[in-house]
Amino acid sequence: MKWYLVASLLTVLTSSQGILTTLSQSNGKYKYDYATVPFLAEVFKLIVSSVFLWRECKKSPPAKMTTDWKSVRLFPIPSIIYLIHNNVQFATLMYVDTSTYQIMGNLKIVTTGILFRLFLKKKLSNLQWMAIVLLAVGTTTSQVKGCGEASCDSLFSAPIQGYMLGILSACLSALAGVYTEFLMKKNNDSLYWQNVQLYTFGAIFNMARLVLDDFRGGFEKGPWWQRLFNGYSVTTWMVVLNLGSTGLLVSWLMKYADNIVKVYSTSMAMLLTMVLSVFLFSFKPTVQLFLGIIVCMMSLHMYFAPPNMLVDLPSTVRTDPESLVNVPVDRKTDS
Repeated sequence: MKWYLVASLLTVLTSSQGILTTLSQSNGKYKYDYATVPFLAEVFKLIVSSVFLWRECKKSPPAKMTTDWKSVRLFPIPSIIYLIHNNVQFATLMYVDTSTYQIMGNLKIVTTGILFRLFLKKKLSNLQWMAIVLLAVGTTTSQVKGCGEASCDSLFSAPIQGYMLGILSACLSALAGVYTEFLMKKNNDSLYWQNVQLYTFGAIFNMARLVLDDFRGGFEKGPWWQRLFNGYSVTTWMVVLNLGSTGLLVSWLMKYADNIVKVYSTSMAMLLTMVLSVFLFSFKPTVQLFLGIIVCMMSLHMYFAPPNMLVDLPSTVRTDPESLVNVPVDRKTDS
């Protein structure tokens, strides 16, 4: 399967995630425990990956699986990084408002490019670096409201702790993605075996969060497994399946493409969500949104287009030997 088809599908699924989550609310509130959604999504990904791995093992030759503990012990690390990242997110929101946090979140586009270069030793051209910066500028522009509004003023009025935590959050998000790509490409193991390891630890960490929530709440609502499906509707299950499918596509891109492709997919998904919200939720489009879309499209073209489409290279003129004309030269001799 071509990477751009997977990236396009990821864009569609990622953009629909926010819309489905909004539609799953009732009177602006969740009737279900939202912490159960990531857990069930991890279980879904684990089941799907296990089925595909089982099918691979029945083939000849069987799927390659590294079971050495030195290799397996590396797979909990992305879950640990994401766990720290989630806590940093909550800490950041104590100092900045939601709109400022969303704008600062675009820093992960640039930090992903930097870590992509430092840790994976992937060289990017000057045009590609410019494209990554343009993508961050485009997504930020689409989120900024008109000057004079409260959200525009609050962007520059947050305390220094908020900016530092926002930068840390962007770095952790990029680090988790780059490290996951490193895991997926460090050997020729089956993609589904690698997924089974990732999602097993992912399910364990998400279950640990549910248990921790029970202890914090004093088990007022009972243990988490008794209320796992409480308040679930068809839309809620669509949220779970969409989130799980998105994770499977991301792992495929990490194995056969790279983090930058994923960054472009998720950034375009954010813009697509804004456009769809105009029709679904009476969201009023702004000039900044249209400008942001244009800038992001320019960035997309700059990063993935061949260099000869971006720069007018001088054509080399080759002389045809047959077109040369022999010019006789008169030689004067002394008489």
